[in-house]
Amino acid sequence: MPTWAWIVIVVVAALIVLGVVAAWAQQRKRAQLKDRFGSEYDRTVSERGERKAAEKELAERERKRERLDIVPLSSEAQARYSESWRNVQVQFVDDPANAVNEADRLVTNVMRDRGYPIDDFEQRADDISVDHPDVVENYRAAHAVYVKSSDGNGSAGTEDLRQGFVHYRALFNELLESREPTAEEANR
Repeated sequence: MPTWAWIVIVVVAALIVLGVVAAWAQQRKRAQLKDRFGSEYDRTVSERGERKAAEKELAERERKRERLDIVPLSSEAQARYSESWRNVQVQFVDDPANAVNEADRLVTNVMRDRGYPIDDFEQRADDISVDHPDVVENYRAAHAVYVKSSDGNGSAGTEDLRQGFVHYRALFNELLESREPTAEEANR
């Protein structure tokens, strides 16, 4: 067999190996994103309509989150926020719409004190999705109730408000945690 034929065979074999390695790396990255973001991965894929665009966005969220200086709350701040939350829960009985508004305000304040940017809701939700992917959908649902209750039409019913409040509580409890993530959690 001529030398050029061997060269062609080696080049083709190398390209096949590179293709397999690239496909494996892409599958591994996809699996890591799915594992880290859970249902947020599926929501983002559905929203973007294209898996590659969604994965690029999720990877960018991770890079952006790495640049943020997210800190745990001091024990004093935790106690203060916990007391404020208890007061808002009591308020829910008499004025559910205002309690949901206060819950939104409290969650936003905790986020600010932890170091999350708070200027835009969608950006807040994206940032939260990196550290708290299990409750970010709760945050979106709670915020939708907040918006609905704040529209001045009274379009959020008591059950909507209750659900919104429960969703805020799930995120509030996650944000109030002061422990540092374990190495496994940090590498998810």
